[in-house]
Amino acid sequence: MNTPVRQTSTLALLSLIFGILGWTILPFAGSLVAIVTGHMARSEIRRAPETYDGDGMAVAGLVMGYLVIALTVLAVLAILLFFGGLAAFIAAMGH
Repeated sequence: MNTPVRQTSTLALLSLIFGILGWTILPFAGSLVAIVTGHMARSEIRRAPETYDGDGMAVAGLVMGYLVIALTVLAVLAILLFFGGLAAFIAAMGH
C-alpha cells in the first residue's frame, strides 16, 4: 500500500514565517503578508488535501497576523483616546 507523499504548502510556510516576522521586525507589513498567504494556503490545501499539507502552519500564521493587527488597532485607539483626553483636559483648564 503506497500512500502518496504530501508536500508542505509553500504558502503555509510563508504565512508562518511572516507571522513570526510580524511579531519581530516587520510588525504591520509582515502581519498583512501572513494573513494573505495564510488564507491562500488554506484554500490551496482544501482544494488538494491529498497533495498538500501544512494547514496548522497556515492557521498559526493567520492567528499571529490577526493578533498583531488587532493589537496595533487597539494601541492606536488608546493613544488617540489618551491624547484626545489630554487635549480636552488642557482646554478645560484654560477656561
